[in-house]
Amino acid sequence: MDTQKDLQPPKQQPMIYICGECHTENEIKARDPIRCRECGYRIMYKKRTKRCILSLSLSGCF
Repeated sequence: MDTQKDLQPPKQQPMIYICGECHTENEIKARDPIRCRECGYRIMYKKRTKRCILSLSLSGCF
């Protein structure tokens, strides 16, 4: 039984980062350089998630 061919690594979903200089959204994958595609700036901020976050003290979506 050859299961090596059946198992594929999970696809890397690109994360969305926002440029610190020009504020454009950039999709960056795991091995991509951290650089804005519009202006070349290297400081990027991860976009906030929209899924529900539960806390012990407060319950709800933030």
